[in-house]
Amino acid sequence: MKPFSSILVVLLAVFAISCQERTATQMIVVENTMNVERAFETVSVDLSVIKNDTASAAIILKESETGEVMTTQEVDTDGDGLADALLFQPEMGANETKTYEVHFGTDEEETEGDPACYSRFVPERTDDYAWENNRVAFRTYGPVAQQMKEDGIKGGTLSSGMDAWLKRVDYPIINKWYKKELETDGSYHKDDGEGLDNFHVGISRGVGGIAKKVDTSYYISKNFTDWKTLSTGPIRTSFILTYADWDAAGNIISEEKKISLDYGQNLSRFEVTLKGTDTISAGLTLHEKDGEIGVNQDSGWVSYWEPHEDSELGTGIVIPGDMMAGHDHYVTNTKDESNLFAHIKTNDQKVVYYAGFGWKKSGQFTTKAQWEAYLEEFAQKLQNPLQVTVK
Repeated sequence: MKPFSSILVVLLAVFAISCQERTATQMIVVENTMNVERAFETVSVDLSVIKNDTASAAIILKESETGEVMTTQEVDTDGDGLADALLFQPEMGANETKTYEVHFGTDEEETEGDPACYSRFVPERTDDYAWENNRVAFRTYGPVAQQMKEDGIKGGTLSSGMDAWLKRVDYPIINKWYKKELETDGSYHKDDGEGLDNFHVGISRGVGGIAKKVDTSYYISKNFTDWKTLSTGPIRTSFILTYADWDAAGNIISEEKKISLDYGQNLSRFEVTLKGTDTISAGLTLHEKDGEIGVNQDSGWVSYWEPHEDSELGTGIVIPGDMMAGHDHYVTNTKDESNLFAHIKTNDQKVVYYAGFGWKKSGQFTTKAQWEAYLEEFAQKLQNPLQVTVK
């Protein structure tokens, strides 16, 4: 029995060392270089730099000083079906540096219900694509809706604009609202306490749809033709929309949008791949043309604050880097064609911008000044991203 006991001790020691090796941590260091507190900004770490000798083990991220386990999400960023980035949202004080330990363990049970950052194709409502987080919701329209409109069938929609769903609760509403609209006597056009869809898009750009200006006219694509969901989860939802090539006064333009929305943000991120043009314009509908525009060319944003039924609404576009080429307060008598446009330069056949809204009734923003302060701070944070180092 003694030899067996010795072997057992050795095996236990090896097991202990093995466990220590599996939980031996790398460190992710996050630095805030701005003199402001920061939260709800997503840090992305390439999974290829995180060493995991046990492929089945889940990544567990802990804040070094407090031991707090961070909410994380592994996402597919390139559409190949494999997770390639780890996301989390640190809370950072002004000029603060924090360290996070990388551990490996067992996956926790998934929570029931829709994740906070959610999107999906909606075939039961013709063929919308809808997305949301804890603050805002959006949708846009697919090829069946376009065909119905072109054939004169009731219920069709011809638009590549982005629709805003004005929610005022922090839980998911997309599935609930579609069910209310399609399966009950209720309607998402009526506010029962959660918000409603009373934002008209038509052929306008809605909140962040694109257009190509040639001479004095704007040209637009039709509905998306294909879609692909990349991720949903506690931190980010992302997806890809593809469009048929479209004609802008003889210029044939191809367009693909990769759209994402992160927890705690009012603005969706648009990464648009384009061929056939070196500039594009992202727009905000002017509706009744009774609102106030705001522009900050240096910071790269445009804003529209308007009366909206019994409340007020702010919409905005933020363009990172030095890629904003100007703006156009475009007003016309043609229905739905009045928009505030931000002109954007392409870089390697891509443009990146953020677009979204804030509804006064949600309690998030109550004045034009508050909304524009949010856009300005958002722009400054894009210019000064959190610095991330893996050690």
